[in-house]
Amino acid sequence: MNDIFSKLYDMTAFSNIFAEPQFLIMYLIAFVLLYLGIKKQYEPLLLVPIAFGVLIANFPGGGMGVIQADESGMVSFISSQGIEVQKNIWEMPLHEIAHELGIMNFIYYLLIKTGFLPPVIFMGVGALTDFGPMLRNLRLSIFGAAAQLGIFTVLLVAIFMGFTPKEAAALGIIGGADGPTAIFTTIKLAPHLLGPIAIAAYSYMALVPVIIPLVVKLTCTKKELKINMKEQEKKFPSKSEFKNMQALKIMFPIVVTTVVALFVPSSVPLIGMLMFGNLIKEIGANTSRLFDAASNSIMNAATIFLGLSVGATMTTEAFLNWTTIGIVIGGFLAFALSIAGGILFVKLFNLFTKKKINPLIGATGLSAVPMASRVANEIALKYDPKNHVLQYCMASNISGVIGSAVAAGVLISFLG
Repeated sequence: MNDIFSKLYDMTAFSNIFAEPQFLIMYLIAFVLLYLGIKKQYEPLLLVPIAFGVLIANFPGGGMGVIQADESGMVSFISSQGIEVQKNIWEMPLHEIAHELGIMNFIYYLLIKTGFLPPVIFMGVGALTDFGPMLRNLRLSIFGAAAQLGIFTVLLVAIFMGFTPKEAAALGIIGGADGPTAIFTTIKLAPHLLGPIAIAAYSYMALVPVIIPLVVKLTCTKKELKINMKEQEKKFPSKSEFKNMQALKIMFPIVVTTVVALFVPSSVPLIGMLMFGNLIKEIGANTSRLFDAASNSIMNAATIFLGLSVGATMTTEAFLNWTTIGIVIGGFLAFALSIAGGILFVKLFNLFTKKKINPLIGATGLSAVPMASRVANEIALKYDPKNHVLQYCMASNISGVIGSAVAAGVLISFLG
């Protein structure tokens, strides 16, 4: 009878959890992320899959955790015969990855580590993005470029702290507040850090409603936050203006892709797919089926696979170490500095112009579209119920998407 009870006990995960209580830390992290995604509604489309991926990856014996390969692609695992083996992940047949390593490793190495999903998600982002606010307020788009300060500042700090230039670039790109860009850059420069960097990037994106108000409170005065961004004089453009804008919105993705491809070719996988998604949106009825696929079924499926598998990289071995802790701290610093950089550039701009700009416009120079703009608009309305800054924030916000992708291309070109 004792043998039966002993076998039943060994069959459960309790023996491993009691032997290694660090699993409890991971469960706590998963529950906190689920709370933020479900109760607080902090980007639930991203945070809920990631949090659930963290949860299921940390049940001993479940086989749902992603096994990280080293720089040469070697992975160590216990085979189905109970033997510890080492193999090169890129030389293993797909069916063997699924059978021996589990479904999460199959998804992770096939769809994410190959670099397939980030451009696909960028296509969906492009299909869901309206460049109109930026095209109507082009002068505000410069603040999206200024918000990339955090990327390059943290890159230098990380090198000083002992990271290699490639690792530092992958860490710094978190400041762009763009998960697909962070993943794509890390795959190219420091694939062994993909798990913790992806987790940090997506977690901070989801925490935009917390981080932006914190940085704004530390860097802006009440007087600055009350600067009223007046509504555009013509709320209803004439027919000719409307047609010109529609033509411009169709030409814009074509022109941007061409220019960026000529100057920063390494950013084309991201910028090209972003602009393609936007182009099929703007063309209208003739490409409505393509737009519907890119913005709905393809985008949703990609988000699910990416969220779950990225969360599954967050195992005790991968997360509870000093390198990962350094990445989490550095990622927060990059994120905060990007927000502060945009705000400070607005303050500098206001010194030389009569028409003052609300610093919240600079705070949204991140790639987190449209969440950053919504958060900034809510802050503005607290100080002045008539001060709707959403459309102006979107100009900076959208340019930040382009800016972070170009910054990633520059880093890949120089360090790749």
